[in-house]
Amino acid sequence: MNRDGRFLTALFFIALSVNIGARAEAFAGYDEGFCLDTLALQVQLDRLNLSCNCVDGVWGKKTATALMTWQILNRMKPDGVPTGEILDQLGGTTNVLTHYIVTEDDLTSIAPVPELWAEKARCEVLGYESIQEMLAERGHTSMRAVERLNPDLPWPNPPVQSVVVLPNCHVREHLAVAASVRISLHRREITVFDYAGRLIALFPCSIARNRAQRPNGEIFVKNVAERPTYHYDPKLFDPHTTETTRLTIPPGPNNPVGLAWIGLTLPGYGIHGTPVPERIGEAASHGCFRLSNWNAKRLIQLIEIGTPVVVE
Repeated sequence: MNRDGRFLTALFFIALSVNIGARAEAFAGYDEGFCLDTLALQVQLDRLNLSCNCVDGVWGKKTATALMTWQILNRMKPDGVPTGEILDQLGGTTNVLTHYIVTEDDLTSIAPVPELWAEKARCEVLGYESIQEMLAERGHTSMRAVERLNPDLPWPNPPVQSVVVLPNCHVREHLAVAASVRISLHRREITVFDYAGRLIALFPCSIARNRAQRPNGEIFVKNVAERPTYHYDPKLFDPHTTETTRLTIPPGPNNPVGLAWIGLTLPGYGIHGTPVPERIGEAASHGCFRLSNWNAKRLIQLIEIGTPVVVE
């Protein structure tokens, strides 16, 4: 991108920031599609560890749940209806957007992820397949939202020096420590509580597709790992297969368990990241509990070995 292109993109970034706060009516039509006020609200909630999963500017059940949780914590009526006053209480529109400049290293690092397990095992790392995927994860957002915020860039791989607008979900280090973690199978969410019994985090999650594989009761955190490898067992995917070769799948954002693993004392079970954050909330796993990579990494910062986890 040439100098004029970068200048125009920078102007677009500034215009977006101003536009959020300059609306005549906050949250007008917020439940009808992409809305910058909704995106600002999602960013502010995400910074408080009240996650809607993808900060994408689109209203949905996960965003309403995050807002209602904040309302309950602040002794407000939990109606899940956003207003300009609520957004102001959360911090307003200040710094809810940031920008990233694409580098040569970014472009050289992307590569397609093989479909076959044996080919995946031969890779050194399962990295991002596109700049768009990389930046979506950086902004805690969806690839569609990246396009919406940057409509003039050639996706999925804009050139070096492209200036990309992203949600700014950066948060100062949290000092809170989890006393317990609760996983709701019905609501498909993970909540974290401190030693005073206060809720300190809310993360949407995916659960097992097969009801028989959904655990229940109290278990504990056994181990944690960032950028984990994955041990592929063919019988986990097809109990009737004659294939017996087990494989070690290398780490990376497109590893089946994403960028973080929290092993539980129930053998074979854990809480982990995912290469497809847009699908969080589905009943799709083989038994483990999936989070977006960014929420899995945040959860690791809150828990410690031995933290109790109640599945209900």
